[in-house]
Order: sequence, then C-alpha cells, then structure tokens
Amino acid sequence: MPLIFDVAIECWPLAEPFVISRGTKTEAKVVVVRIGDGVHTGRGECVPYARYNETPEATADTIRAYAADARLHALTPAEIRRDALEHLPPSAARNAIDCALWDLEAKASGRTVASLVGLGGTPAKPVLTAYTISLDTPDTMAAKAAAVTHLPLLKLKLGGAGDDARLRAVRVARPTARLIADANEAWTGELLQPLMAVAFETGIEMIEQPLPAGDDDQLAVVSRAVPVCADEAFHTRADLPRLVGRYDAVNIKLDKTGGLTAALAVMIEARAAGLEVMVGSMVSTSLAVAPALLLAQHARWVDLDGPLLLARDRPGGLTIRDGMIYPAQGILWGA
Repeated sequence: MPLIFDVAIECWPLAEPFVISRGTKTEAKVVVVRIGDGVHTGRGECVPYARYNETPEATADTIRAYAADARLHALTPAEIRRDALEHLPPSAARNAIDCALWDLEAKASGRTVASLVGLGGTPAKPVLTAYTISLDTPDTMAAKAAAVTHLPLLKLKLGGAGDDARLRAVRVARPTARLIADANEAWTGELLQPLMAVAFETGIEMIEQPLPAGDDDQLAVVSRAVPVCADEAFHTRADLPRLVGRYDAVNIKLDKTGGLTAALAVMIEARAAGLEVMVGSMVSTSLAVAPALLLAQHARWVDLDGPLLLARDRPGGLTIRDGMIYPAQGILWGA
C-alpha cells in the first residue's frame, strides 16, 4: 500500500513580536506533513526560509508534487528518505518530509529515532537552550534579560549601530549570565572590529553572522577575539570549504540542510573541518524542534527556544524548564 501524504499550513501566534535586523514577525507560519501507512502516522514540521525565497504555499506545493510521484508507491519510508535526498534540494520541504518519515519509521518499528539514527540505546539527554532577546533599545533588552534570571543562557539579537550599548546594557543587567549574540548580517566592515572588541569586553561567547553572507572576506584576515558562527553564510555541506578560516562554527538548522538525515552528515563533516557546531531552529512549535534535539546532543551551543516564543505550543509539546529542554515523548515525535 502506498504511503499517504497530507500537508497543512498552520499559524501559531507569538507571545510578543520577534524582532531581528531584517524585520518583525508576530506569528510562526509552519508547514506540517503527515505520512501514514494505514496503521501509523509520522509527522514533520518545517518553517519555509524567506531568505532562500521559500514560502509556506510554495513549500506545501513542492511536498504535494513530490508525494504524487508514482515511483514512491513501491518504496519503504527509509527508501523514500534516500530518494528525497536525491530528488529534492536542501529545503524546508525536504525537512518536513524527512522528519515525518523518521517519525513513521519509529512508530512502525517500535524503536526511537535516537536508536534508528545510530545513537544506540542511550536515550537523548536534556540540553541547555539559549533564550532569545529580540532586537530593541539597550534599556528594553536589558529589562527583558533581567526579567528571565532563571534562564542562564541568552541570545541577543543585534542590529549594527548601537550594538555596543546593547551588549553593555545586557551585561550590566545579567552580570553572570552566559551570552551569545546574533547580528543577522547587520554589521559592516567598519563596525566589525570595534563591536568585536565590545563583545570580548562584555564576555560574549560567540557571535552569529556579523557580516553579510558573501561579503565576509574580512573575517579571514581579522583577529577573531570572539568565535564567529556562520548562519546565513551556511546553507549546505557544499559551503563548508569556503567557511574554514573565516568562521569558527556553523549553525545547523534542519530547514537549511533539508532534514535530519542531511544534518547528521553535515555535523560530521563540519567537525572534520575543524568547525564547532551550533544547533538552531526557526521560530516554530515543538514538533519542528524535537528532531533537532538529537543533533543538539553533540553541539557546543543550542538555540532551540522556538516553542518558548509562542503564545501556546501544540499538545504534547517539549518540556523546557529553566532553560533545559527535555527530549520529546512519543505522542509528539520520534518514539
């Protein structure tokens, strides 16, 4: 019996506006795929990446077109995962399909995805996730940081001019917190060295994507007092050779790599290239975050706070307590 695909676009309101250097969002618009074999149903969620010209509608259409291919009728879930790697580009669409197929495989076999992907019988452990403070004035960002003293790791969204004041204000508000920062390509070559110096002064552990992707040559010739992580500059494994020498780490997101299958391979290659690994996600529900939690077991930094930014999560969502994010239960994904 051929597998049955169902695709839906869902909107999840945010607890408050989420602001980065490129704009503001008030809801998470996700695409959910359900794949059934007549007995079990696997689910996967993705967030189309506007930076790569993806939209929810086009992503849903891509999934439906792929599911309609008669070649798939004779294939098992594992075989379809391998087929999707060959016939679909790295994208949110492929991510949703890949994660739904892993979930289906787990449910049909009675095993966990953790064991299926090679993590052995050891269950996934809770990990510490960063909590994101949206881009705002220094005083507002400091106040928001001070309001979450129970969260030990904060990620500060930066925007270029004025970031020195933002970094200093948050550090004063949270003198003992671990801090990482994300400029989302907002810095210029002229700002790079002065702001890197302030980041070092204020004890920032790592800065994501300070310069625009494709205009980051300067990173190869400056002293990086604070580790720099590639996000927008890193899409697929083909980008890795170019990043070595410019960046110290890469942010692996399932929506960029096109699924858990590809992300596992990318993680191995990134480490072999001498790059640290950060695991991140888009603003999404727990269904999208649960697969990434398997990668997070081996990451230096984890940024999977998407569910915390929502006004409400889906039923059976992940437990996130005092910054610790706990593995999914079977009702959600992967078991």
